[in-house]
Formats: sequence, structure tokens, C-alpha cells
Amino acid sequence: MKPTLLIITGPQGSGNHLFSKIFSYHKDVFGWSALYKNKWVGHDKEVFQPYWLQPKKLKDFDWTQSKYFVTSISCPFILIKDFTIPKYKQFINEAKKYAIVKVAVIGRDRNILKHQQQRVRRGKYTTPTFLKHIKFIKDPFYLSQELFFLYGTDYLKSVSKQLDFPISTGTYIKNLSKHEANKKYIKKANRGKFDKYQFKINY
Repeated sequence: MKPTLLIITGPQGSGNHLFSKIFSYHKDVFGWSALYKNKWVGHDKEVFQPYWLQPKKLKDFDWTQSKYFVTSISCPFILIKDFTIPKYKQFINEAKKYAIVKVAVIGRDRNILKHQQQRVRRGKYTTPTFLKHIKFIKDPFYLSQELFFLYGTDYLKSVSKQLDFPISTGTYIKNLSKHEANKKYIKKANRGKFDKYQFKINY
């Protein structure tokens, strides 16, 4: 029986590193282990990165190492300071020869994404580029950074069941949920015209 390859992808800043840590940490999954051993690692060090550039080389990959594999890629991703588009179709078609391929698309609040990308990517808003290049993917599974930080491991247990993919919910993963990445983008809003109304709550 073929192993399972989970492809995680999303706009820049949507949580590719976060979900790579989450999915790679399980003992039965072959993934980006260097990421959870270090605070941050560039995408050029991701274990499947060479195959994203040359998908045909997947024939040389050792698919006997595990029953479960995970790879993460953002769109676009940075390669030697250049914005690069993943070869989605070529990679997926080639990977299907060796594994059962599942695709999970990461979501994050679009306003926060815009602020984050313009802050980190020299003012360039790249989410529209991502949306353009994943239109061909049929029925992907959707991951949510907000749902993870709101529901923690309960959310991951649901994801694991729906994806039929092992996910650790131990101490390391629980600690990840304590560092909510959206806080620095949230500002107190001015009072609106409906804020003056007081409502009595009956329990």
C-alpha cells in the first residue's frame, strides 16, 4: 500500500511554519524535524524543497522511510531573495505515482495577512498570487490558524480524524498554542454608534 503524503500550503505568513511543526512532530510522520528543534528555519531547508523545484526527482526519494510524510510550501516562496511559484501541478502529479496525496490549505484573517506580508515582504501583498495558483486544486482540506489558537488540541484532534493523518497533541503542541501570532496586529477599535447600548445577559 502506498504511504500518505500531506501537502500543506498557504499564502506567505498564513502559518506554514506553524503547521509544519504541528504535523511533523508526530513520531510516525516523516517531515521537517529541524523546524521544531530550532526556533526558525528557512523554507530552503524544508525536506522536500529540492523536489518542489524538480518534481521528477521524487522517483529517487526513499518512500519506505515512513507511512506518513508531510511537506510545506508557501506561495510564493523565497528562493535566494526571489519570489518563486511552487510547481504545484507537476509536484502533485509526480507524487501521486508514489503516495496517496492529500492537500491542506492554510487560512488566516485576510487583513492580518495583508499587514504581515507588507511588513515582511518589502510592501508586497502576495495573497492574490497564492489564490490564483491553487484554483486547480479540487476539494482541499482547509486549516485555520485562528481555530488552532482558539480551540487548541481539540481542533487538532478533529483535523487528525478528518484527514486520517496522525497529529501529536502533547506538551510541545500545547505550548505552540500559547503563542498567538495575531496579537501584534490587533488594535483597540474606536467605539461605534451601537456600543452605547447595554444588554442584560440572563444565564
